[in-house]
Amino acid sequence: MKIFILLALSVMLSKCSPSNDTTDPTPTPTPTPTPVVKNQVDFWLTKGNQSVSLQKQSGIIAFGTAYNMHPNIEINDAQTYQSVDGFGYTLTGGSAQVINQLNAQKRQELLQELFGTTGNAISVSYLRISIGASDLDAAPFTYNDLPTGQTDLNLDKFSLAPSKNDLIPMLKEIVAINPKIKIMATPWSPPLWMKDNNSFIGGSLQPKYYGVYAQYFVKYIQKMKEEGITIDAITPQNEPLHPGNNPSLLMTALQQADFIKNHLGPAFKAADNKIKIVIYDHNCNKPEYPIAVLNDAAANAYIDGSAFHLYEGDISALSTVHNAFPTKNLYFTEQYTSSTGSFDGDLKWHVKNVVIGSMRNWSKTALEWNLANNGSFGPHTPGGCTTCKGALTINSSDSFTRNVGYYIIGHVSKFVPAGSVRIASNISGNLNNVAFKTPEGKKVLIVENDGNSTEIFNIKYKGNWFATSLEAGSVGTYIW
Repeated sequence: MKIFILLALSVMLSKCSPSNDTTDPTPTPTPTPTPVVKNQVDFWLTKGNQSVSLQKQSGIIAFGTAYNMHPNIEINDAQTYQSVDGFGYTLTGGSAQVINQLNAQKRQELLQELFGTTGNAISVSYLRISIGASDLDAAPFTYNDLPTGQTDLNLDKFSLAPSKNDLIPMLKEIVAINPKIKIMATPWSPPLWMKDNNSFIGGSLQPKYYGVYAQYFVKYIQKMKEEGITIDAITPQNEPLHPGNNPSLLMTALQQADFIKNHLGPAFKAADNKIKIVIYDHNCNKPEYPIAVLNDAAANAYIDGSAFHLYEGDISALSTVHNAFPTKNLYFTEQYTSSTGSFDGDLKWHVKNVVIGSMRNWSKTALEWNLANNGSFGPHTPGGCTTCKGALTINSSDSFTRNVGYYIIGHVSKFVPAGSVRIASNISGNLNNVAFKTPEGKKVLIVENDGNSTEIFNIKYKGNWFATSLEAGSVGTYIW
């Protein structure tokens, strides 16, 4: 009996003693990993106070469906509008001259930044140049200047020599960096011997020289081609209703229609070139000018479209012309920022009107005026623009400043290449915007907060959205 009790006690003690087996009979649940949210949208920002200038933001942005009360900008890529030819500037002779004052290394770095496609490049894709001098050259000239009283009906003395020191060599370098860049060329004045006042300022083209002036365009295009520079489009005259500039020419709508249908168009056809003829190239306050030219059926047959500036009028003038002639293209080709303007004011106005406004009104291009000048806003002709501020100021052989025009264009040129298509987006309150689909299929939305306070809003696409915000006067570009 004693033995039995001891055995029973031993068994009980063994059951109560800690086991040497460390295995927990009940498995511990594996914690659910926190989902990793990946960035789906790149966001580049410029603030009107210049504390942030075309900088990529580091925060994670992802689409979702969490409800909020913010207003929506909704993107619809099933609704498409015009294709894009590009964004950029006018490369004046003066621009080329001052950029060439940089040392070789700094100059090459700048050209890569402007026209390259990698790193910090803003990828300018479209340039406008002058046929002869603009008012932002050091002096007026054409490519067929002769002593008073002489003529050159066969254009035997035609020469690109005045542009061979600065403009043409720079264009060659630019084309080497971006062979696909498009170039529009426009004259400020014909050769003086063709004009009725024998002056660079004002006057009209004499009808007896319409034919030879058409050949002047043909020869220019051919000679530029020999230099390795392909011209994509021309306009017959810069600002044809502003004959007070130096250089300049008065050319009425009737005169332009006559010149195109009877001379320039047939000359281009005979030369078998495919250069686009783009009419008007002046302010939005006179849409009746391009409409009158396009109403001439014989001229219309040679015309690709119309070009506009916005020193007067409203950007909606482009849609007025589009509605009258929906098969003709539209181009926004010039707007300057002033030496007396402010960064914040110019950023808001130009992004709203030149970039967003022109694109929402069917333009294929958005171009600011002068690419570069010096600290004195030169060079310019006597009587030429003294307050036109370049996108860049060249300070010395190794220094330049990026001005507001650089950021106005950079916010779109860097992300929207030629061949992109505008897609639908709604305007919500103060949030001016325009959207594109790139050839790679990316969606790009440029938004400008035109209000006086920070705006929080959603960007919505295919049933999903994300919330974002912009301070007053700021510009954001969103890419996904």
